[in-house]
Amino acid sequence: MSVLFSRRLALGFAASLVLAAPALAQQNQVVRIGASPGPHAEILEKVKPIAAKKGLDLKIIEFSDYVVPNQALAAGELEANSFQNQPYLDNQVKDRGFKLVSVGLTVNFPLGIYSSKYKSWAEVPDGATVAIQNDPTNGGRSLLLLQDKGVIKLKDGVGFKPTVADIVGNPKKLKIIEIEAAQTPRSLPDVAAAAINTNYAVDAKIEPTSAILREDPKGPYVNLIAVREVDKDKPWVKALLESYHTPEIKAFVAERFKGSVLAGW
Repeated sequence: MSVLFSRRLALGFAASLVLAAPALAQQNQVVRIGASPGPHAEILEKVKPIAAKKGLDLKIIEFSDYVVPNQALAAGELEANSFQNQPYLDNQVKDRGFKLVSVGLTVNFPLGIYSSKYKSWAEVPDGATVAIQNDPTNGGRSLLLLQDKGVIKLKDGVGFKPTVADIVGNPKKLKIIEIEAAQTPRSLPDVAAAAINTNYAVDAKIEPTSAILREDPKGPYVNLIAVREVDKDKPWVKALLESYHTPEIKAFVAERFKGSVLAGW
């Protein structure tokens, strides 16, 4: 083999590698995943490099409320979302007709009642105003928390979505108002206490362990990854879950959130 031919062969092989590189880089499948700000998005950032090794290019899109992520998923503007629990998803499917399903569990955020005025629930005076979320699932969850702590009593058989109208016992004569979940941290200066979802508490720089009442980490409130029903068996869904359900992510959750967020798988 001549030196000239060898040189041409080497140059040709090098050129083929350069041409192949972009093609190889494009093999990762883009998966747009919606998340609420705070822990959900932060955890997904840690999932991203793990998913890349499994052929997925995660594009994390943050939403500031609990309504748009399911609308966007149902409309095909996302491939998945990570922000909600099963009762909330069930309610959205029932009320809005979304063809969305859970494909795996993520983390649990024990709900808390917070106050900027009082350091314990015992200090909250009779007749005080308490803010809860205005959506059926989170508002109901807050009422169940208040019942579990002996603050109020609800009608029997209300399930996971009680409303203020279901309160049959209110010894402290609390005034319970309903506001948008994302606004609950901002309500603290105006109310005695507010029920705040952990992701919104973290986003507002409120320490989750400072809650004056805190939900026990039980029940159906572990969060999940949702996809469109038609996508649930696709290979990328399996790869996404495998990337999330790793020892690395579990260790990150434990170290980063110190018990305020719990791995649910």
